[in-house]
Amino acid sequence: MKLAVVGATGMVGTVLLQVLEERNFPISELLLVASERSVGKTILFKGASHSIVSMQSAIAAKPDIAIFSAGGNTSLEYAPKFAEAGTTVIDNSSAWRMDPDKKLVVPEINASLLTTSDKIIANPNCSTIQLVMALAPLHRKYQAKRVVVSTYQSVSGTGVKAVQQMENEMAGISGPMAYPYPIHKNALPHCDVFEANGFTKEEMKLAREPQKILDDRSFSVTATAVRIPTAGGHSESVNVEFRTDFDLSEVRQLLHDTPGVVVQDNPDTNTYPMPIYAHHKDDVFVGRIRRDETQPNTLHLWIVSDNLRKGAATNAVQIAEYLVEKKLV
Repeated sequence: MKLAVVGATGMVGTVLLQVLEERNFPISELLLVASERSVGKTILFKGASHSIVSMQSAIAAKPDIAIFSAGGNTSLEYAPKFAEAGTTVIDNSSAWRMDPDKKLVVPEINASLLTTSDKIIANPNCSTIQLVMALAPLHRKYQAKRVVVSTYQSVSGTGVKAVQQMENEMAGISGPMAYPYPIHKNALPHCDVFEANGFTKEEMKLAREPQKILDDRSFSVTATAVRIPTAGGHSESVNVEFRTDFDLSEVRQLLHDTPGVVVQDNPDTNTYPMPIYAHHKDDVFVGRIRRDETQPNTLHLWIVSDNLRKGAATNAVQIAEYLVEKKLV
């Protein structure tokens, strides 16, 4: 199994290598790709040094799988070139997610759709993944009609520059700004760029991607995405109106029985999900499960997950594991 990691020096790329090592993904040859200025530098993986190679060298090596975490423009340019060489690409950017010819995959939900002809596979947005992990079993049972999401997203979702901005501000140091305003002791209702309709790209990803993953356009999602000064882990306040009524104990059981979902929901002991506890974990945590008393068939949920792991790296590795297990590469 020849594997390429494109964007190996970035935040997600670094976590990708950690996850690959932790899960003991079968690798006979590892190709690490980063920007031209990083070529020749080394990265440690499983105790061995691996030199960073150029994009062209990696394509020429014809890896079985290439996991991309290098931004949309890079994916648009180079993912097809890897695919033409026979490589199956798993892409973490937004470049291919809404392409009607590309699968948008959360393995626990829809990996069974994958075939050997899928040469570019899209990894969903981090906030989308944790939402659909909790929504999927409930939607199958009760049929969602309308979902209202408010997110509380960590600075790690923006990248290294944003983490540095927050750390500088906490230390009282002036430095480069990833955001138009301070993030320390603040909350920015501004994740990604604004679109013509007044929503941000992040909010529109949450609106569009769940429908594609669940293969159902009969429900709608509307979102407000907020950046908060946490180092890692995204949180979501989710309100779901279903077409049929539900029993709260059955809702908890459905979530409890869903692989990859952990229910943390006991108000008597102040037990509920928080990013500080989701950090470095692969599960999606769900709590504050309660009925909305203002309208029928409506449920409140609080969902938390590590955005760099299940929200990006772990989900991509799980897709790769499925491809290997089912002999699709």
